[in-house]
Amino acid sequence: MGGEVAGSLGDPSLDAVVAAEARALLSVGETRTLRTGPRGELLEDDVTVLVEVFAPTPRMIVFGAIDFARATVRIGKVLGYHVTVCDARPLFATPARFPEADEVVVDWPHRYLSGTTTDERTVLCVLTHDPKFDVPLLEVALRGPAAYVGAMGSRRTHTDRLDRLREVGLSEAELARLRSPIGLDLGARTPEETAVSIAAEIVGLHRGGSGRPLTELEGPIHAGLLRADPPGVG
Repeated sequence: MGGEVAGSLGDPSLDAVVAAEARALLSVGETRTLRTGPRGELLEDDVTVLVEVFAPTPRMIVFGAIDFARATVRIGKVLGYHVTVCDARPLFATPARFPEADEVVVDWPHRYLSGTTTDERTVLCVLTHDPKFDVPLLEVALRGPAAYVGAMGSRRTHTDRLDRLREVGLSEAELARLRSPIGLDLGARTPEETAVSIAAEIVGLHRGGSGRPLTELEGPIHAGLLRADPPGVG
């Protein structure tokens, strides 16, 4: 995960473009065949490069077995995550309620997060909306390696949550990692719309997007994108 590159494809520009695409595929655990020009020209197909990734699928962990969680699980699967739902309440955390989740865990969220494997590709969606769950959970989450930590709640809830987290010793740098209220401002109301806003924030953070309408921007829409065959094609 350090991003080191060894060897060459014969041209420095080609090396740089393919290395960037390889890192992007590594981040989602996906093997693909890329096609480019001999010097890394985008959307050409003179050169074919197989990027074979040996990495586990990145994880999304959704805390809180609520209606919004079901929609978040579905969109997490669309984005290619291995999705876990965790809630301390066995009545709500059941495979029947979350059939699209890869696993459903009944445990206190902070205890589960402390004992499970996460890395710099993991995204954490805290939908518990209850201080007795989310404060100890966020204390663990914000001190861990996860790429994204988002928490549901109003601005008043967020302010109260920050005060509680400061009381347990979190630094301002750690608190700055928290995405709360979770998601982008899309005017979302339904669970499905909220899940889209969460997914948009995750993608934007991961890919370095601005979140602004493309009609307000200039330049390439997909900067650095090579022609890519679907997985397994090439």
